[in-house]
Amino acid sequence: MTRSLISRFATRRTKNAAVGTAVLLGSVGGVFASTTSAAAATPQMIAKQMIGNSAQFQCFHNIVSRESSWNPHATNASSGAYGLVQALPASKMASAGADWKTNPKTQIKWGLNYMNSRYGSPCDAWKFWQKNNWY
Repeated sequence: MTRSLISRFATRRTKNAAVGTAVLLGSVGGVFASTTSAAAATPQMIAKQMIGNSAQFQCFHNIVSRESSWNPHATNASSGAYGLVQALPASKMASAGADWKTNPKTQIKWGLNYMNSRYGSPCDAWKFWQKNNWY
């Protein structure tokens, strides 16, 4: 056998074994191990978990998509608004945690608190946003 043929066989065998293991685990109700660490979770995944309610998450998603495109470092050059939820002044988010500049979870926590206290819910904030193009 040539080296490339042996290599292809070994690669195919490894892939098949991994698939077989995944199918076996799934068929007996096993929990699949994730290669994604908590640190690698996207801001959307974090928000979805924190919010829980799918309708409220969708409203939160609608706002954050328009405000920052889910970029936790988004900065409005003219106003200085910062983060996923474009807090103004940005330092307000410090009330949710000292890591507010870099941690999407802290920004989401602050944003949810803001939406709930000012508007009643993310969906009420979204209704306001739709009328005014800001919240």
